[in-house]
Parts: sequence; C-alpha cells; structure tokens
Amino acid sequence: MELELKKTCLDAYEAGGELTLTQEETAETIVPDYCPDIARIIETAGRVELHTREVRDARGSVSGAVRVTVLYTPEGEGGIRTLEFAMPFTAETEGRALPECAALLAETAPEFLETRMLNPRKVFTHCKLVTRLTAFVKKPLCFTTDVEAGEDLRVEKKRETQHAVLLTHIAEKDFTFSGQMDLSPGREGAAEILTHQADGTVTEVKVVGNKLVFKGIFNVNLLYRTADGRCCAASGELPFSQILEVEGAAEGGEPTVQLQITGAEAQIDGGDDEGREIAVTLYLHATALLRQSQELTLLSDLYSTAYDLSYEAEPLEFTGFRQQLTRRQAVREVLEIGVVAESVLAVSVTCGAVSVSREGEATLLRTAALVRALYLDEGGAPLVAERSVDVSCQLELPEGCRVSARAACRSEVQGTLADRGIEVRFPVEFQAEAEKSVRRVCVSGGKIDTESPKDLAGAPSLVLRSLGRQETAWDLAKRYNTTIPVILAANQLEAEQEIPADQLLLIPRKRA
Repeated sequence: MELELKKTCLDAYEAGGELTLTQEETAETIVPDYCPDIARIIETAGRVELHTREVRDARGSVSGAVRVTVLYTPEGEGGIRTLEFAMPFTAETEGRALPECAALLAETAPEFLETRMLNPRKVFTHCKLVTRLTAFVKKPLCFTTDVEAGEDLRVEKKRETQHAVLLTHIAEKDFTFSGQMDLSPGREGAAEILTHQADGTVTEVKVVGNKLVFKGIFNVNLLYRTADGRCCAASGELPFSQILEVEGAAEGGEPTVQLQITGAEAQIDGGDDEGREIAVTLYLHATALLRQSQELTLLSDLYSTAYDLSYEAEPLEFTGFRQQLTRRQAVREVLEIGVVAESVLAVSVTCGAVSVSREGEATLLRTAALVRALYLDEGGAPLVAERSVDVSCQLELPEGCRVSARAACRSEVQGTLADRGIEVRFPVEFQAEAEKSVRRVCVSGGKIDTESPKDLAGAPSLVLRSLGRQETAWDLAKRYNTTIPVILAANQLEAEQEIPADQLLLIPRKRA
C-alpha cells in the first residue's frame, strides 16, 4: 500500500553558475582636428558601460564600451587637455555554459588600461577586461511535509522545522537620472569639464505592495578647467529614488539592489554664466533580488510499530543562513613623488576584486586599492603619482559560509602635500553577503505492508539502556519498536528535552 504524502513546492531561484571571462582590447585613435597636438600623456582613465546582457542557447554574452579619457599636455600650450573615445567590446561564454538560465547578472571592470603616444596626432590604447557572470535558474524547492495515515497503521513520523532563505524574485529596470551639482561658493566656476566619474550607493530598500522602492546617493567627482586655464577638482552628492515592479512580492522580504551605470554625461549649465551649475545625467541598470525567510516543515523519517514500512528519501539543499555586512576601513598612505610639488589637483581611488579567505575563526576580505594623485610640480607641469595599497578587514562568520564581496571608495579622497610626498586619506567600504547551505534528507515516497503484521514474538517487552553518543529518543523508539510518548511515560518525564544522557531508561515495547 502506497503511503499518501503531503508535498509542498515553493517557487525559487538559485545560482546556476559563476563564470569569469578575460579579454584584451586594443585601439588606435586619431586626435580630432579641434584638439591640439599631444606633447605628453599624463594619465588614462576609463569606465565600463554595459549595454546588453543576454543568454541564447545557453550561451551568455555581454556587450558595451570602455569610455576612455586621456589627459595630456598640448604642444605649444600650457594646462591640461582631454581626449575622449570609446572602445566597444563583446564578451561571450564558450559552449552551452549557462543551461536553463532565467536571469543573468554581469559586471565588467578594466584590470589594466594604458595609452601611449604613437605621434602627436595618434595614440594606442591597450585594455584588459574582466567580466564576471552570475546565472540564476528557476528551481522550485519541493519537499514532503507530512503523511496521511490512519491510527490503525500506527505510523510514527519525524518532522523537523528548518529555517530557509529563498530567492523568490528577480526584477530588472533601466532608468535615467538627471540632477544638478552646484560648485561650492569657495570654488571657481568651470569653463570646461575635463573628466567626470560617478558611483551609486543604495542606502534604503523596501517592499510596498507589488513595488520595490529603493533610495540612494550618487557621488560625482569632477576635474575641470577654469576660465584662466587652471585645473580644479570638485565632488558632490546627488540623492535619488526609484520604483521597481515586483509581481507577487510579499512585504517583509529581504531585498537587495545592484546598480550599474550604463552611461554618464556632465555638462556646464548653459544658463549659468559663472559655470557653477553642472548638469549631470546618468543612465543606469538596476537588478533587484528579493529573498524571503520561511520556516519549512520536513518529513525526515517514518516507521510503523504494527507493520513493515519502507520509504525512499532524497537529499534536500537550501540556504539556511544569510547575512549582509558592511565594514569601513580608514586608510592613510603617503605617495612618494621624488619632486617638489606645488599643489594637488585631484586624487582618486579604484578598488579591485575582493578575495575571501579563512584565517582561524575569522573571514578575511582583501582588496587592492589603486590610488592616483594628479599634481603640479614646482614648474607647474602636471604629473601623476600612483600606488597600489592592500586593504583588508575581518568578519566574524560561521565556518562553511559562501561569501561574495565588493569594495569601493564612495567618499571624497583627501590629498595634501607632505614632507615625503602626497598624503592621502580615504575610506574603503566592504560590502559582503554570506550564505550557508543546509543539507537535509526528506522522505519522497513510502509503502506499508498491511498484509503482513510485524512478528514481535521473542522480542523483549522491556529494555533497560541509556542514550548513546549522538543518539536521540527517536532513534531509541524506532530501534525498539515503540514511541517517544511511551518512553517518556515509563520514565516519568514530561518532555524529550528532560531525558538524561547518562542514566538508564526503561524502554517498554508499545502494546498492540
């Protein structure tokens, strides 16, 4: 006779694979006619703008462009000029690497970027890109919660309650942000914007009905030229808020939002004669992941005190622990420059990938922060000093956690002249997500032979013994064909937790 099992299926996603793709791109660029000849390249900066991400026939691909800005000193002129151009790229997986992919997250960053001058009117750029892909597949969590059995079958069942964190929704949206950044009263107005960088931080996320509302701040950094030809740096914060539709979302979930800037523009407001108002436009892609915490009831074991019972069991794996952490590390370093500096124009910090390792009881996060300082020497020539700084932090997490982390410098970097060079101070913010999987066995099917009652002839009616190491009351009851309530009653105990580990127990056989 087949046992009638009660089963439940919960909609969920899980990470179906993580891939890292590396590639090199090169380009020769001719200086436009409206730009002066190049005398010397000062530095090269670039940002990646992802335009598409898709999966076709289990192959993943992303495309975009590296927006390159080259700062240089012009021939026969003073000051700094810029050369801007785009290097398009496409990254693709090999073979059918992403089967059944329902959503694809992608991040691309330049690991190496360099421009050198071929002649005063042409430059050569070499870029190494690293693309990290995370594929999500729909995988419902199906399990047995109970069994329907009449009292005459005398079926005993072991049901466990487990905490689970399920990824239930993935939503994406492209949006455009427009805002105005005002230069502070103590700064001169801008005649030309040389470089601009923007970075977004999500500070608040909540679910309201079927909508996910998220808020945050864009940090914008500018390097600009004044009307008299001097270079200045400025930074500002621009708040934003957006709404994402998440069909079927339940309030009380655990939402996270990842932002990617797919385009950026910064222009001096044409109506501002002093050049103190900067119009900023950002194009972005937002990906929201919504998780729900649930208590699962699993049927993990069965037996009958009256009949022979057999069952099949399947392994069940799910996320039982998840935690988001943010840690900020303050960094202070000196960039040795070997010359006498007149002033510091701008300082920037770019953080690389974060490595995760286990050291004793702690989890260690480590990143390389590339610090660049643009400064003027005593003759007024612009120069760049750079240094890679190792930054780390420790987290207290349970052993066996899967940790993913990223690092960024989201605040203004302070750079001042010191005796030995340029002293820089900046914070590095680590954002980590830790998950730990739980593996359990769950009953998936069962049969009971009602035609053949158990033959208990010759079995002792009473056993005297104590619990073994890592043995439970359920183990004793199943082994001696009795029940936990019978054992508790025979030993005058109220609850299973009261069973002593080092004392003999009376274990009577359950009577028919």
